[in-house]
Amino acid sequence: MSDVAQLAQIEPQTAEALDLVLHHASPSEVVESALRIVGRERLALVSSFGTEAAALLKVVADVDSAIPVIFLDTGWLFEETLAYRDTLIAKLGLRDVRSIKPLDETLRREDPDRELWFSEPDACCRIRKVEPLKRALAPFAAWINGRKRFQGGLRTAIPVVEADGDRLKFNPFANVTRGEIEAIYAQAKLPPHPLAAFGFLSVGCMPCTSRTLPGEDARDGRWRGRAKTECGIHTVKTS
Repeated sequence: MSDVAQLAQIEPQTAEALDLVLHHASPSEVVESALRIVGRERLALVSSFGTEAAALLKVVADVDSAIPVIFLDTGWLFEETLAYRDTLIAKLGLRDVRSIKPLDETLRREDPDRELWFSEPDACCRIRKVEPLKRALAPFAAWINGRKRFQGGLRTAIPVVEADGDRLKFNPFANVTRGEIEAIYAQAKLPPHPLAAFGFLSVGCMPCTSRTLPGEDARDGRWRGRAKTECGIHTVKTS
């Protein structure tokens, strides 16, 4: 019996048990398993449509192009990222991409001058990413994201499946290498993010993203000069 076939025998299906079964599964097997466990209406992919996002979007689209995709439009994104989102939707035939924005009332109350990113970056991420994601994930029992161990920092030991409050959180690319990501792009003829050619190896919000320098990890260009390495959606429970 294959590891993936053992899923039906896990009762209850805890994150720890699922991680053991799927620890060496391929990305597509992880997505297929997530879909089988919770169903399309209860599963969402959260994507930044960043520099490596197209690879996971391709894997998910090949499994089921109608799996909901949540895109956090923070109000600070590069125009190139918004254009790339639209390009990939058309290229991959994604049928349910939901662009989620922060609440206007919250922005007026907590960031009226649009300077919170500078004075309190954690608070800025909270109102522009963490809280909108919490709202967007409310109907779902599980979500998929594109974190990879090779990205370093807090991501070096992420499991394939983990608990996120009451939800399951699937990391299909936890074990992949940069070379495997590049192979997916090449085989599927996926277009690169427009900013990749200019030295941006990880792209987030404009004020907190800089070019990656030679010898740096891909995410070293995020929140440069600060101790901050994550926006909070992967360090704060979304339930």
